[in-house]
Amino acid sequence: MITQLNQFIEGLDSNNIAAERKVLLASIRSYIEFKLESGKPIQLNFICTHNSRRSQLGQIWAQTMGCYYGLDLQTFSGGVEVTAFNKTAVETLKSQGFHIAESAGENPVYQIQYAADKPKIHAFSKLFDAESNPSKNFAAIMTCSHADENCPFIPGAEKRFSLTYEDPKLSDGTALEKETYLQRSTEIAREMKYIFSGLKI
Repeated sequence: MITQLNQFIEGLDSNNIAAERKVLLASIRSYIEFKLESGKPIQLNFICTHNSRRSQLGQIWAQTMGCYYGLDLQTFSGGVEVTAFNKTAVETLKSQGFHIAESAGENPVYQIQYAADKPKIHAFSKLFDAESNPSKNFAAIMTCSHADENCPFIPGAEKRFSLTYEDPKLSDGTALEKETYLQRSTEIAREMKYIFSGLKI
């Protein structure tokens, strides 16, 4: 694990989460434990409308926390529209310790490194059923209410969870933009830590 990132994770208090959120997170934890007990691959697909902020953060932090706790899993993300991974969200992850390189273009592919001995995450905006995402035997984790309400059926998902977050986009162009994105990324990191730290493995 990258040193700065490891220190950030160690500093997260994953118990300081509201009780109703813990119930939602515990249901995802139970699904992961079921997959572990059955010896089947763990595939989590985080879904939001534009696949530009919350779903990307969910995928990246879940993959990172899995590594932190020694768990073998695959995480993905997607949306119902293709846009681009938001640059403020990317800069927020850099500030928290991730090493990130990007390509050019309207929808850049970001190479995100969280540990020297693990494959980099290829992060870019895509549809939830993109070819690079699983088509079956995965859990769909809905990270925004719009996608959750407008996508009542996710083909191939064996389980669906509603784990929505407030959109940091509301702060775009304001003096609170950087602070808001940092708060949202930290919130998602904290909740992913709560899920994986409590696994019975």
